[in-house]
Amino acid sequence: MAEHKPDIMYGTTIITVRKGGKVVIAGDGQVSFGQTIMKGNARKVRRLGKSGTVIAGFAGATADAFTLLERLETKLEQYPDQLMRACVELAKDWRTDRYLRRLEAMMLVADKKITLALTGLGDVLEPEDGIMAIGSGGNFALSAAWALVDMNLDAETIARKAMDIAAKICVYTNDHFTIETLDAELSSLEKAI
Repeated sequence: MAEHKPDIMYGTTIITVRKGGKVVIAGDGQVSFGQTIMKGNARKVRRLGKSGTVIAGFAGATADAFTLLERLETKLEQYPDQLMRACVELAKDWRTDRYLRRLEAMMLVADKKITLALTGLGDVLEPEDGIMAIGSGGNFALSAAWALVDMNLDAETIARKAMDIAAKICVYTNDHFTIETLDAELSSLEKAI
């Protein structure tokens, strides 16, 4: 079992679900410091860009995540309507810049065409099935969403139910959710059906 370090910020849960012409990113509001809940209503999911056509959620150190969100917004201004390109350029900077390399956060981002996860290791990953989750409760939410995706539920309902389940299991996740939704193209899995 991993050692619990009381001076490190732990946990959150962020999930994205793309289904039925919608894409949703949902996140909880808990900020923990060691074994103490510092805040219960943090907003870890938001819209980016001047037109708000990109949604993003972050897990990790808050200041680091805000730095990365600002950098992503700058990349989106450089590469409008090219989320993949903006994310790849951000990932390059994140890996090569001495300051950015030390940032500890992960992000899920989505627009009407694509959903991506970005990590400090330089990864820019697209889910095969339109569902991804990050953070301490990410695997709980991901498992729940996979179990729900074949049911007759919309993307927001799946995300909300998955977050409810994660909040019941993960001590670093609460049930104060922020949810952002965009109209979207069908996922590659939905197109194949």
